Amino acid sequence: MSGPIALALEAGACTVLLAGMGVTNRAVAGALLRRGHTVIAVDDREDAELSEAAAALDIELHIGPDEELLRSLVARSEMVCPAPGLPESHAVFRLSRDAGRLLVGEFDLAAAWDDRPVAAITGTNGKTTVVELAVSALQRSGVNAVAAGNTDVPLVSAIDDPAVDVFVVEASSFRLARASEFRVAVATWLNFAPDHLDVHADLESYESAKAAIFDMIGVDGVIVANADDPVVMRHVPETSEVTTFGGDGSDWRLEGEELHGPDGAFTTVDRLWRSLPHDIEDALAVAATTVPVGATTAAIAEACERFAGLAHRVSAVGQIDGVTYFDDSKATTPHATVAALRGFERVVLIAGGRNKGIDLSAMRDAGDHVRAVVAIGDAADEITAVFTATHEVVVAADMTNAVMAARRLADGRVPVLLSPGCASFDWYRNYGDRGDDFARIVRETAGECVR
Repeated sequence: MSGPIALALEAGACTVLLAGMGVTNRAVAGALLRRGHTVIAVDDREDAELSEAAAALDIELHIGPDEELLRSLVARSEMVCPAPGLPESHAVFRLSRDAGRLLVGEFDLAAAWDDRPVAAITGTNGKTTVVELAVSALQRSGVNAVAAGNTDVPLVSAIDDPAVDVFVVEASSFRLARASEFRVAVATWLNFAPDHLDVHADLESYESAKAAIFDMIGVDGVIVANADDPVVMRHVPETSEVTTFGGDGSDWRLEGEELHGPDGAFTTVDRLWRSLPHDIEDALAVAATTVPVGATTAAIAEACERFAGLAHRVSAVGQIDGVTYFDDSKATTPHATVAALRGFERVVLIAGGRNKGIDLSAMRDAGDHVRAVVAIGDAADEITAVFTATHEVVVAADMTNAVMAARRLADGRVPVLLSPGCASFDWYRNYGDRGDDFARIVRETAGECVR
């Protein structure tokens, strides 16, 4: 049955207010306009690029509206579409609820316009890797699959391709929190740890957004849950078909050096692209997610063997004094840092950046894998407080100094791992820029050592 959003879109031209004009909402604007709807946009940032984008789309754009103007724009609209990542405290949410307007996200819009199968994947960490592997496994199985959602291609854009058989959707908490009519063939929840408390009102709100993925199962849909994560398992409904991965006794599990599914072993640890503990878990999640939508275990094994890995995820970037330096800049939560640390015997850890309102003390859970710490960025004092009682900690003023300090602490004996556990927005535009800068400095330093 169609819900209020789908019915409103089907009934005729709607006026939709976009709150925020980032990549996703620009795609939403184009999708709405192509279907005959009217778009109004607001954004709190004054940016020439935003104005150019609005002009190219020929839509009305208001920069930094006060509450009175925002209220009037909400009143003019049938629906309000907040951008992913817009803080829940933003006035547009309250004003929309007060006015009785439908709050929508790109997932609901895509669901109103397209009914092809979706495998949706959420989790605090590992989403992008699992999505990329899932797409590869499906394609190798003869299923035309594409990645969408919290990727370079929003789902509202991906559905324009009529040749796609299955959409593999990276479902961030931001997008899930906005969805009410989105339905999926497979709902996979990889793990849960505190994150994005700069956007969600509190940890409970973040958890509820993640858990919403299990409410989005369509008819005959399959829930895929990490048996080793108590938060994930607590939200598994009793009435759905459930497939588990990870723990002993799971449907998809590790037995000795073999990865097993319901029909037996499908690959071995030594055939994976990499064999850190979370890599094995990711491979099991990929299998559990893709088999229900057409992947074969042979294709899954091949995808996991040939995967090149993703940038900034425990990637070796160079050697200095005979030790390897690893870029794990994508680790923007303590949970991700702990997962990376557990893949090493001992490392010098470079950590810090801009904290997203998270308790960083969780990094102590892998303290036995840390020889010393270099603290960076706005959260340097917090990182120092976490480790100073048990480890040598050096505070670095910039990434160059961080590499130099790590080199001294490593003393040619242990690897160096940049795994910040924090966002990058203090020193850099994004985690990619942070990782690239780290890699550049390592390579330049290595070159100087050779000379």
